[in-house]
Amino acid sequence: MSAQPLGVDQQKTDSEHLRLLVIFHYVCAGVMAFFALFPIIHLIMGIAIVAGWLPEQPGNESPAALGWIFIGVALMFMMIGFTFAGMVFRVARKLKARQSFTFCLVISGLLCLFMPMGTALGVFTIIVLNRPSVKALFDSSVAGSH
Repeated sequence: MSAQPLGVDQQKTDSEHLRLLVIFHYVCAGVMAFFALFPIIHLIMGIAIVAGWLPEQPGNESPAALGWIFIGVALMFMMIGFTFAGMVFRVARKLKARQSFTFCLVISGLLCLFMPMGTALGVFTIIVLNRPSVKALFDSSVAGSH
């Protein structure tokens, strides 16, 4: 058994945990981006209504306003999903570079809203980021970059 200082073991543990969190954040961002594509069905339906591709039934005209509502809501949900997936992707990059501690902490808190995978990832990220040794890693990377 080698006699390594306690700090070396803690640094290895912190580095490994941060490496795993980076991987899981990339995976979570990809899954979120995939789910952000689900409203594309409503977008296509809205375009079909506005363009008049649907067969007309006697006495029942499809209003173009309904199509625009479908398009607007679908685009809004897709934009929100892609924006948040992009922020989770950015957190992964910031964790890898040991930068933007507060940004990583805030997005990890918001990530807890996306159950069940986001909740687990957000909680584990908050736990790891609140370790004093991890905070020191972020502080040392900021001091080393100036």
